[in-house]
Amino acid sequence: MKSLKELYRVGLGPSSSHTMGPRFAALSFKRALPESTERIRVTLYGSLAATGRGHLTDKAVSEPFAPMPVEIDWRAEQQLPVHPNGMRFEALGASEDALFSRVVYSIGGGALLDADGNSGDGAEIYPYASMREIMDRAEAEELLLWEFAWKHEGRALWDHLEKVWDAMRDAIRRGIDTEGKLPGSLKVPRKASSYHARAQSMSSEFGQTALLFAYALAVSEENASGGVVVTAPTCGASGVLPAVLFLLRRRYDVTDEKIFRALATAGIIGNIVKTNASISGAEVGCQGEVGTACAMAAGAAAQLLGGTIRQIEYAAEMGLEHHLGLTCDPIGGYVQIPCIERNAIAAVRAVDCAAYALLSDGHHIVSFDEVVRTLLETGHDIKASYRETAEGGLAKVHYSLHGKAAKGFSGMGS
Repeated sequence: MKSLKELYRVGLGPSSSHTMGPRFAALSFKRALPESTERIRVTLYGSLAATGRGHLTDKAVSEPFAPMPVEIDWRAEQQLPVHPNGMRFEALGASEDALFSRVVYSIGGGALLDADGNSGDGAEIYPYASMREIMDRAEAEELLLWEFAWKHEGRALWDHLEKVWDAMRDAIRRGIDTEGKLPGSLKVPRKASSYHARAQSMSSEFGQTALLFAYALAVSEENASGGVVVTAPTCGASGVLPAVLFLLRRRYDVTDEKIFRALATAGIIGNIVKTNASISGAEVGCQGEVGTACAMAAGAAAQLLGGTIRQIEYAAEMGLEHHLGLTCDPIGGYVQIPCIERNAIAAVRAVDCAAYALLSDGHHIVSFDEVVRTLLETGHDIKASYRETAEGGLAKVHYSLHGKAAKGFSGMGS
């Protein structure tokens, strides 16, 4: 598996696959431009084109080249062979002939593949790619999961996790302080601020749930506004893990060092899904995004609350299992409805999964690895219209009733 630094990326929302990844691809292409380049043509395919306007993909691929003119060709009906999120960059001179071109795939979490499906995310860091292998090795060496991450990545990872945690906390604080409406034609009102205020007067369990909602909404609303968030594992699911960690940090006076350890454990969980299945909504639906985020947060919470390796694995397994089949059907192509609420509900579910696992001895029948394989199979079985194209599910039903609300979707209206 790759470094956890490739899983946790700090960048601008609203989508790691539709915004962050394409921006990274544009910046990389810019560095290779021939001197005679006069303008750029970017062709977006499949899911990138289908919901590109709602995800600000056009801005992501054009702003890095400013003031050079950029022409964008939207081809939602055409898909390149490696992944639904394909794009082609072309450097043009005085004629229409391309001086230089490159095909890139944005596969989720800000990660990219080249035309042949190869990743540029660096060397393999971890010699194991399944939870079973990692657990067996960790138990044999009497290591906790975070110690397993430390063994293979050391201080450099912890320095990165410190930046990750700072970005997560900043997103929560900004989100709680900001009011008004989110950008886009849906005109969705921000709720984190009012939820947080109301949570202060609620007691015990209701108060904890309300705070979790507020924290998750805060990050997700920042993401939807194009703010700085952390892919955990994606922008669209970026509110779950910070919310859980922020709540436990305050409630149990957890040190930052323990938060870094929890982030490392959550990162291993997310990395296993990313390596053996997918965290891309365009490839496997929202189960790969919010489902993985819930698994990561559940495992992190179980660790912070004193769980064993097997209890952590059990919590993660439940967090992912109970999101199997979740479709990606953003209304209008925006990372707003149902994405934001899903983050809030998944944060609460993650804490519940951790509590359930901690009541057990950690032994159970269905393993985390089995659920990961099931996620991939389920994702491939889900129709393309339910995988981040805004052509099925809530997006389709809502559009059929309220057509004007779908303006953010490039392939279904004005």
